[in-house]
Amino acid sequence: MTERQVKVSKVTSLEQHHIVGGGIAGLATAVYLIRDAGVEGKNIRIYEQLGVAGGSLDGSGDAQTGYMIRGGRMFEEHFACTFDLLNSIPSSDNPDVSVTEDIMAFNRMVPGSSNCRLVRNGRPAEDRFDLTLSAQGIIDINRLILHSERTLAGQRIEDWFDTSFFDSNFWLMWSTMFSFQPWHSLAEMRRYLRRFIHLFSGFTRIAGILRTRYNQYDALIAPVVTWLRDRGVRVATDTRVIDVTIEGTRQDRLVTALVLAEKTDVKVGADDRVYLTLGSMTDATVQGSNHNAPDLEDQEGGAWTLWRKLAAEHEGFGRPEAFCGDTDKTAWHSFTVTMDCPDFFEFMEDFTNNRTGTGGLVTFADSSWVLSIVLFHQPHFRGQKHGSYTFWGYGLRGDRTGDVIKKPMWEATGDEIIKELSAHLKLTKQEEAWFEGARVLPCRMPFITSQFMPRQPGDRPDVRPNGARNFAVIGQFCELPRDCVFTVEYSVRSACTAVAALTARTDAPPQVARTDLDPMVLIRAARVLLGI
Repeated sequence: MTERQVKVSKVTSLEQHHIVGGGIAGLATAVYLIRDAGVEGKNIRIYEQLGVAGGSLDGSGDAQTGYMIRGGRMFEEHFACTFDLLNSIPSSDNPDVSVTEDIMAFNRMVPGSSNCRLVRNGRPAEDRFDLTLSAQGIIDINRLILHSERTLAGQRIEDWFDTSFFDSNFWLMWSTMFSFQPWHSLAEMRRYLRRFIHLFSGFTRIAGILRTRYNQYDALIAPVVTWLRDRGVRVATDTRVIDVTIEGTRQDRLVTALVLAEKTDVKVGADDRVYLTLGSMTDATVQGSNHNAPDLEDQEGGAWTLWRKLAAEHEGFGRPEAFCGDTDKTAWHSFTVTMDCPDFFEFMEDFTNNRTGTGGLVTFADSSWVLSIVLFHQPHFRGQKHGSYTFWGYGLRGDRTGDVIKKPMWEATGDEIIKELSAHLKLTKQEEAWFEGARVLPCRMPFITSQFMPRQPGDRPDVRPNGARNFAVIGQFCELPRDCVFTVEYSVRSACTAVAALTARTDAPPQVARTDLDPMVLIRAARVLLGI
């Protein structure tokens, strides 16, 4: 791997760059500033409210207490910003190989193609490769793809499709793959249909989705943080920004200070730059255990509190309440299981006809909770204890009463989730014993699909709000035309856009790939929808 050449000479001024939020958007911003804008690392500071950087791309724990992954974002070949960024970062295992090169090499070694996307009645579903769409459903999908986004403001997915659509295999696979609910944004679903239409040909097998070698903290975040710290970037963890002082008029305004939770002010000069991450998918996460369900008293975290404050005091910061106002519609629970024997993994390899790590998401169609699980390629953590195995799952409808556990998944302990899973696999008592001693960590994320909530123009602020002289907005809750939230690409694209806008020393990001304009892609997608 060779380091990408910086386009401009090093900036010798004393300008400081302050990045609020240490998720992938904030980290990418710092990389762009150093790599492309010529800023010295010592002039960049990242403020992260948690004890570790990485935001929603996480991976923690150990074999004894249990590993934890809250979730994972999907990758595919057209994530131009992400792969360009990661091509400059050495992988953790081999400094001569970039993270991008490592991802591509891993997917050649462990290609993904599911033979068991859906399970019914304890067996791979016979119609697992059939979308079971009605003629009206097919028409409605095509109508939506061709419809103008600006006329869909505030509409929900269920406003567009009839009830039979939500009984189809297409919806079951689509909703569990991307985490859409019927009450989510119709405009966002349209974006997804257009953005990922090239994946339709492998949709029932989850083909075309790229995976990382390890969990996304070890594979992505750790090497980026190492790269930044090696260049002098200060990553201040356990540091929460509670307010931002903005002075001037709507047409010309600038940040003059950041207020930290310790009630100390960080002065910001007119020549300094500030990048604000507003909102968070994984803010206010609560973890449970084998014997305890996660707390349901949802509390807004610092990322939402800061956004609410800024939006209330300044124009052009959007309307956070559109996204975080109803956790009953934005929450789901995931769970991570750590085991000390391979028996369950061997069973699932026979059951699914997929080698561990190659199949992707397995969804239980009969599950009231809409349970899905993923068996990762092992080891899934760098330094994972030999002889330990870990897999992940989630319930899209944790608000519903279980089929065996007669309570909502949101109230279920780790052991109860495993009992529900075992029932859907029709495991015998002897087979259920595989989970004895397993560490099962359920996790509640109150805002995990908040970015999917129906929105109006102006609900999401522009990357550079009107009149912003020295600040920009990054992350999942700014407006980027055509691209799709709930992806790493969206966050990285926002970072690239912000650095280009505020420094004028870098290129704007490349256009979103328009595979929806490729005639061959459209023909293949039509054949899949029509079942031919």
